[in-house]
Amino acid sequence: MFMDFLRNNKIAAGALTILRIYLGWTWVTIGWGKVTGGFNAEGYLHGVVANEAVAGQYPTYHAFIENFAVPNAGVFSYMVAWGELLVGLGLLFGVLTTAAAFFGIMMNFAFMFAGTISSNPWMVLLTIFILAAGYNAGKFGGDRWVMPYLKAAIANKFTKKSVVQEQQAA
Repeated sequence: MFMDFLRNNKIAAGALTILRIYLGWTWVTIGWGKVTGGFNAEGYLHGVVANEAVAGQYPTYHAFIENFAVPNAGVFSYMVAWGELLVGLGLLFGVLTTAAAFFGIMMNFAFMFAGTISSNPWMVLLTIFILAAGYNAGKFGGDRWVMPYLKAAIANKFTKKSVVQEQQAA
């Protein structure tokens, strides 16, 4: 019953729009500061490696940070800064809302696995509602136009592909 409300109700779509804009603005402001401020994650990544609690609780994640992220800190800095900004823009404008929410929650979990608390649990909690609502979370945003276009384009591509395959088989 609650899922039906989240996924189909116009009042829920309005409430989700407020949540989406709040989260989007949060991500945009954090990401914009990193994109324009010369963000470098190397010190943060070394701090994660030195954190014994992370090594004890999440040994696989710790090994990933130590053996892959630290040697590629420049790439990770770029990905975090632009990822935060793009997630924020997607949520703020309601374009590819579910994808933006998914990548946002993944970044929040990555930060929490690294031992950072900050606003991450709060953002995860709010993002769960957006993910659960699916399309309805972006109904009063760009998804109203983008999603039907993408669905038609994908359906058209598969339809053309199957027609070509049928013609080749004949």
